[in-house]
Amino acid sequence: MSEEKTSLHPRNKHRFRYDFPILIKSQPELNDFVFVNPYGDQSVDFSDPGAVKMLNKALLKHFYGIAHWDIPVNYLCPPIPGRADYIHYVADLLATSNKGKIPGGKSVKGIDVGVGANCVYPIIGHQEYGWSFLGSDIDPLAIKSARAIAAANSTLSTAISCRQQHNKQHIFTGIIKPGEQYDFAVCNPPFHSSAEEAKAGTDRKLRNLGKNKGRSATLNFGGKDTELWYDGGEAAFIRNMVMESKTYAQQCLWFTTLVSKSQNLPYVNTMLTVGVKATEVRTIEMAQGQKISRFVAWTFLSPEEQFAWAQKRWNF
Repeated sequence: MSEEKTSLHPRNKHRFRYDFPILIKSQPELNDFVFVNPYGDQSVDFSDPGAVKMLNKALLKHFYGIAHWDIPVNYLCPPIPGRADYIHYVADLLATSNKGKIPGGKSVKGIDVGVGANCVYPIIGHQEYGWSFLGSDIDPLAIKSARAIAAANSTLSTAISCRQQHNKQHIFTGIIKPGEQYDFAVCNPPFHSSAEEAKAGTDRKLRNLGKNKGRSATLNFGGKDTELWYDGGEAAFIRNMVMESKTYAQQCLWFTTLVSKSQNLPYVNTMLTVGVKATEVRTIEMAQGQKISRFVAWTFLSPEEQFAWAQKRWNF
């Protein structure tokens, strides 16, 4: 039995080391990328985008029953365990508005802000909890790819829809339509403030992986401009998200976003408590191995209003 990664959420299917023989059985093409490392363990080259993509295909097929998943070249290929952690912690968050019970089924609807070409959050959210999703993105090719993934898998086809954001200054405006209600929003914001900063981050990753010798910088997890950087960086993106969320205070129960840089937390919390006067603000920490991450969650509804929301939408 592989060592358990106790830092991951208790319901996370990826709490144990990758079992490559089983994954290869689900996705035979993965075999071409697997090797034995100096410690005698099977692994893949995490600096190789092709290897990371094939590993993701295997994980999504084996653990979530997704037979058809692909992304265009150079688009973000995210690490699945961390994405799953975020979804499970959001499930726990929703339970706090529902007397401790996690709501499941298609009546629970979320927005993935920046769904990307990979569509991973909606996939995991639906396959684990039956939730339905609206994915938004500024990139038309990312929207096309996410739609193709949903259409190619019968379990996803009626559960995931996508809308393109046509104005890069907006987050929810143009996406949430009048009269619509969503139970939560998830977001993995661009964390660099420029293409140069994004490239520096790539170089740093390659150095950490020991793969930068004589090699041009290519992100091992891929990523297009809109996925990696935003004018003003993560703080500016989240500021816009927070400010717009106030407009949709009665249309979304919980807004959440990852905050990659811990130094941004005080600013984000001030924006939420003082700037838009959210009723409740929480910072929820997650850990994947040595890496600590967190997301901030906020709502404009009182505990009584949250319970009424849950009764009306989830417990009919």
